[in-house]
Amino acid sequence: MMREIPAADASEAFAGHRELLFSIVYNMLGTVGDTEDVLQETWLAWAARDVAGIDNPRAYLVRVAVNQALAHQSALRRRKETYLGPWLPEPLITGPDAAEPAVRAESVSIALLVILETLTPLERAVFVLHEVFAYQHTEIAAMLDRSPTAIRQIAHRAREHVQARRPRARVDRRTHREVTERFVEAAFGGDLPALMEMLAPDVVLWPDGGGKSAAGGPRPIRGRDKVARVVVANARGGVDVRHRQVNGDPSVVIFAEDAPLAVMVLDLDAGGEQVRDIYVVSNPDKLGSVSDHTAEQGPETPERRDTTSR
Repeated sequence: MMREIPAADASEAFAGHRELLFSIVYNMLGTVGDTEDVLQETWLAWAARDVAGIDNPRAYLVRVAVNQALAHQSALRRRKETYLGPWLPEPLITGPDAAEPAVRAESVSIALLVILETLTPLERAVFVLHEVFAYQHTEIAAMLDRSPTAIRQIAHRAREHVQARRPRARVDRRTHREVTERFVEAAFGGDLPALMEMLAPDVVLWPDGGGKSAAGGPRPIRGRDKVARVVVANARGGVDVRHRQVNGDPSVVIFAEDAPLAVMVLDLDAGGEQVRDIYVVSNPDKLGSVSDHTAEQGPETPERRDTTSR
């Protein structure tokens, strides 16, 4: 007779894999709310099973979560189609500033998540599982009920697509942080020439306000001159600029009276010398997790910059 596993043990087993599940699903979907919905559905499926008969709980949970995430893609795609202005992934505070283990988990950069938005849902799932989490093609095939050959072809197509759009090597974190700090000083100091020098000629500013923020816009802004002037014009005083790690990259979180206004992430060229893309998320609906994990940072530190003296 098969032994029944107590509910407490089943909950503990799920909790032990939650960080991994969150990371995989978030990288597939790019939103925290949808990721939490998928994890809830995965838990319900897990709780309804006789888990004593599951030899590999981790493999089972990942398979359920991945397929639930794929099922969420249709509704998510419809929301994006009616979204006002550019749609960017929801930023996650990562590293030591993250309060919850789930947001300390592995996640790809905002810049790469933007590229992943151009893949089909199946291509994105395979890319995330293989390239980010190192699952073998045979393991992914079992999860998605496809042949290893089919998965290998999908993985190859997705990898070529990503490399064609993002061939640059990732800049080391220290350089990225230094450039971000200089960018903030130039922007909030109103130093237009210094800002222009930092920007690539074909730089693009991606403002995601969702129609709910004055910092958002209906379309991306392209070109060094236009981007520099928009950045300086919007870098107002009276805000608190905090340097944080967002999706693994040194970034900036802008607060006003302890309420998050925006997250800004810079994407640099291969040499780390010029800014190629600026991602600014100011839609308040996408800043919930940022608020949760930065509002209780304690006293002022050198990483925080009060711009009221401008």
